[in-house]
Amino acid sequence: MDPAALGWDDDFSQVFAPHAAAGLRPARVAVEFRHEYDVYTFAGSCPAVCTGRLLEAAAARAGLPVVGDWVAVSSRPGELMVDIHAVLPRRTKFARRAAGPHDAEQVIAANVDTVFLVSGLDANFNPRRLERYLAVALSSGAQPVVVLNKSDLRSDLAQVRAEVNRLAAGTPVVFTSAVATRGLKELRPWLKPGRTVAFLGSSGVGKSSLINGLRREATQVTQEVRSGDAKGRHTTSVRELMITPAGALVIDTPGMRELQLWDAGDGVAAAFPEIAALAARCKFRDCSHGPEPGCAVQAALADGSMDPGRWQSFLKLQREQAAVEVRRDLAAAARRKKEWKKLSQALRERTREKNG
Repeated sequence: MDPAALGWDDDFSQVFAPHAAAGLRPARVAVEFRHEYDVYTFAGSCPAVCTGRLLEAAAARAGLPVVGDWVAVSSRPGELMVDIHAVLPRRTKFARRAAGPHDAEQVIAANVDTVFLVSGLDANFNPRRLERYLAVALSSGAQPVVVLNKSDLRSDLAQVRAEVNRLAAGTPVVFTSAVATRGLKELRPWLKPGRTVAFLGSSGVGKSSLINGLRREATQVTQEVRSGDAKGRHTTSVRELMITPAGALVIDTPGMRELQLWDAGDGVAAAFPEIAALAARCKFRDCSHGPEPGCAVQAALADGSMDPGRWQSFLKLQREQAAVEVRRDLAAAARRKKEWKKLSQALRERTREKNG
């Protein structure tokens, strides 16, 4: 298989040099299961598992391979299975806070060039959710593109486009209909050979159906959304990297019922550029955009030039990101304290042994 067809380039080759010197081969993660992976090597696809050393070295789950990662592998004599020894530094990553009570990063996909943020234009359409996806995508390092699917269900597309353009912060917006096979050609500028595109969105928005259309075959199982509330069913159960007939690499992902922020501070600011522009015009540099005199943000809210809903969405995302950062700092401090306690105890034991 041509390395360039998998997204391999000179930069990755340079980073991989130490692994090549150790006799390892590059591979790209195609499918991530619970404990195993499918990877693409330059010789073809094969199953893979992480070595025990890699499992121990990974400080957190986010340090283990995910779909889109480039990894260093070695073959097992007489077996198809390969061992994953290391994960190459990620060029980009789309990450969120993992579900559950503990703060942890979950990387959804890595080394993505473009993120298609898919939203269905049915009863499940939610501009506030789209702002959240944009904030995370803008912090990922990949180029976001808003894909509004199920456009055949709406007759007010001009109004929808105007609304989405106001909140999309200059991000390209494309209308599609997987059912009517409409708008797929408009996605082609980002679907170039060797380029990686991830489809992200909540359940039932039509990600897999769009990929089916692009691949011209029903490789991804699809289901109808529930008619009562337009909420989708989880049909894609694993993240998977696939190759389209045009040579583009696409990543399908399970629908996300929630997208909690992890490290999206810059993305939140980038998703609301008009607020940053207004804040720069405030009378006081440290304006909290509350009761202070000369606040440009409050003036814009008062005269109606700023959407109150967008302002509240910005505040909500900022509070969420700030809370994540506080919890991460506290957790880091607790880990340092625990490590220092273990080190001090070890030093005391060595001193006692030496003096004993």
